[in-house]
Amino acid sequence: MHATLPLLIATDFPAMRRQHLSTLQVNLGYRCNQSCLHCHVNAGPKRTEMMDSDTADLVIEVLQARRIATLDLTGGAPELSVHFRRLVAAARSLGVEVIDRCNLTILSEPGQDDLAAFLAAQGVQVVASLPCYSPANVDRQRGDGVFDLSIAGLRQLNALGYGVEGSGLTLNLVYNPQGPSLPPPQGALEADYKRELLQHFGIRFNHLFALTNMPVQRFGSTLVSKGTFGAYMQMLRGAYQADNLDTVMCRSMISVDWQGDLYDCDFNQMLGLPARLGKTFRPHLRDLLQVDPEGESIRIADHCYGCTAGQGSSCGGALESGGVLQGTP
Repeated sequence: MHATLPLLIATDFPAMRRQHLSTLQVNLGYRCNQSCLHCHVNAGPKRTEMMDSDTADLVIEVLQARRIATLDLTGGAPELSVHFRRLVAAARSLGVEVIDRCNLTILSEPGQDDLAAFLAAQGVQVVASLPCYSPANVDRQRGDGVFDLSIAGLRQLNALGYGVEGSGLTLNLVYNPQGPSLPPPQGALEADYKRELLQHFGIRFNHLFALTNMPVQRFGSTLVSKGTFGAYMQMLRGAYQADNLDTVMCRSMISVDWQGDLYDCDFNQMLGLPARLGKTFRPHLRDLLQVDPEGESIRIADHCYGCTAGQGSSCGGALESGGVLQGTP
């Protein structure tokens, strides 16, 4: 059991139920070419958990059977999965919008020379992590040299049309705070990012997603070790906004781990809190072929306050202003 789970499981967070399922967020495995301090997945180069062929086939079957609108591919670095490209191609052939949660440095890895071109050819929406426009801050959070590699990746994408008005290729960036604090207002921060990245590096992008760091896995363990877990949770609770409950991502999305097990969100996946689906205790992708999750209760714990604090936080950015809808430019 993860060290932070006992601290999160007892909660007074409001009960919620699922709406229509429109997004399947699939974690293809925990292997990554980076080990970031804020990572709630605890991903890294030494992780070996990766999705197998049968489970990847089942993802495609569920996309078609449930008429899913958006396939959101994550990891680790999802591109390190041997099934990444065929999942993308299969989903696009079904008319499904595909999101690639890209760390940018993967575009410079050996064997990935044609990755950016593949993404562009398939019309994949790229959501790229860049926690700051300052080289020192990014390298402090993600490792030495990561900022320069990230800029190189962004330039590759821009050269193919990503982030360029009228190209139809969407490039969104993701901001995470450096430590135990809420992100600043998303709109103003997006303006700062666009100004600084264009002026200093010639980089263009569509939108910025400002995400709250969740107190689970690597980030949660860091809070516990520093004795700041309680203060961070108190801050999240104090910033709770009830209006954000209507648009949290778990309402219309379901999270799938590398084995095909189902969770209400990626954070519940990391905490080992499976979704509820009918009478099934630990539902699997194959159960979605038979059971519609709409109306099912959502598993909640104290970390849910992270998604409803302040301007709100989801995979599509801040909730307060409606965020940026997943699957749309």
